Amino acid sequence: MKPFHSFLFAILLLATSAFANVSVSTPNNGATVGSPVNYVATATSTCSKGVASIGLYVDNALVYVVNGASLNTAWPLSPGSYNTVVEEWDYCGGATYTPVAITVSNQTGVWVTSPANNGRVGSPVNYAATATTSTCAKGVASMGVYVNNQLSYVANGTSLNTNLTLSPGTYNTVVEEWDKCGGASYSAVNITVPNSKFSNLQANQGWKSWGQLPPAYVDCSPCSGLNWWTDYVIKSPSLSGNATQFNTNGTTPYGVVLWYNPVIGQSSTEGLPDPNHTLVPSLHNFIYDTDFYVANASVTQALEFDVAMYLNGTGMFWGTQCNHLGDGQWDVLNNVIPEWTKTSAPCNLTNGWNHLTLQFQRESGNNLLYQSITLNGVTTDINETFAPFTVPGSWYGVTVNYQMDGNYEQSANTTYLDNLSLTYW
Repeated sequence: MKPFHSFLFAILLLATSAFANVSVSTPNNGATVGSPVNYVATATSTCSKGVASIGLYVDNALVYVVNGASLNTAWPLSPGSYNTVVEEWDYCGGATYTPVAITVSNQTGVWVTSPANNGRVGSPVNYAATATTSTCAKGVASMGVYVNNQLSYVANGTSLNTNLTLSPGTYNTVVEEWDKCGGASYSAVNITVPNSKFSNLQANQGWKSWGQLPPAYVDCSPCSGLNWWTDYVIKSPSLSGNATQFNTNGTTPYGVVLWYNPVIGQSSTEGLPDPNHTLVPSLHNFIYDTDFYVANASVTQALEFDVAMYLNGTGMFWGTQCNHLGDGQWDVLNNVIPEWTKTSAPCNLTNGWNHLTLQFQRESGNNLLYQSITLNGVTTDINETFAPFTVPGSWYGVTVNYQMDGNYEQSANTTYLDNLSLTYW
């Protein structure tokens, strides 16, 4: 028995049937920018042949097209407000798009669309900017980024788009343009790169939960024949003296319970609400690391450890399941179908403490890469890539999840988490 993941199942019931996606990293929807306007976007499609081309519409007129799945252009526009659209066309005759409303200012200078001033951003930090000048008839020669008064990057021309790797800390950065007449102008952008690791998440009492029952596995709380509860600040068994206990029991076979913790974004339990959506879109790497204690391996059907990420109507769910009483292997989740995919990594649990490390990555086009699973010091390279899925709404955020699956009797079961951390960048 391999029940489907409850949290993802609920979202997918609402998702649309098309899983193509256009992700526009700059300009931001609703932004005020200078001309030329820098457009940077990538596209994905469910078409097995892939994306054929991607283009830019300005007020319903197609003004630019490039072959392939990515677009990077600086498009000149007069001052005013515009409804622009970035659209992809695949080799199967399908298409999808993302609207981007912008206002082009009549002022000159340096316009920074990313990162936001006074924003909290992950490293590497994406800098996207354009520049105009009214005092030099020859135009802009080049642009650069200063970090704490140190010139860190220079690009020729009127637009700039680069990623700079910065350690956690607060930075005074400046994007500057130099024109061909010897003049210059700049925009200051103050940013904070937060500590990119959450520690002792098991002790964070912001965990939320719900259950699901077969055969439909629809969310329920409470659930008939399925009970669960959580106890914090457990001293024994514990490695840190601050473990958290997770409990399930009941009478309905194969019930599952998911606990999830929104660590970044709306309702963040770690103080990172990211209201300007500057941090979440910058994240591409995650390491889920925990000690977990199995009280009774003989009734532990499966344990699941996940990271979920949502932005721009796109869902990315790195689901990783130890299918202990099933085939004794680790499974990873294919978001789109959705179904579990067996890996070559064995997962035969014994009673007591175990140590788990999972490495995930968000690739270009928001594809999900499962990199590796390390259980009790033994690493298995997974290297499986799956597409993301489409979700309704506009919630941005990252969650850390833990799930317990019941056996054929829904036997009473207890497990513990300790030293749970999420590293992100």
